[in-house]
Amino acid sequence: MIEKPLSPVDVEFVTTLHGDDAVSFVVLMQPRGSKDRLLRAIDDIALGDLEHAVQERDEPEGQEALEPAERALRLSLAALRAAGSEAGGEVVQRHPLDALRGVVERAGADEVIVLTEPHFVEEFFHRDWASRARHKVGVPVLKLFSHAADEEQPTKGA
Repeated sequence: MIEKPLSPVDVEFVTTLHGDDAVSFVVLMQPRGSKDRLLRAIDDIALGDLEHAVQERDEPEGQEALEPAERALRLSLAALRAAGSEAGGEVVQRHPLDALRGVVERAGADEVIVLTEPHFVEEFFHRDWASRARHKVGVPVLKLFSHAADEEQPTKGA
């Protein structure tokens, strides 16, 4: 499950997590929602990025966020395939955890990777995607923090 396009660093990290074992990915991408705007702004402020917090109201949401989400998914799938992995996926607009559980069951997945930016408020109350998925999918859930392309290595979350 991702929130934005995978960076080259993220692709390298997730495709090498299991060494030389062949892995395949089913990527779920969820568009941004207006209910998350306040939480995103609080996260920006907590990270000291006041300028981005002010710009949250200008980010596309709802139907306007669908096209950027589809583009992010296409780019991420292409990057995973270029790295030698099988990859498919979909944009999930409603009930993402139910969709995730369905993917785990259909694909016989061994684990779920949630690649996300830090969300301090949600993480504090265990309402982030990874915490919620752990109670829903029946397989181990690994939470990783996504990074920009110029950063060296992604960091595992709690």
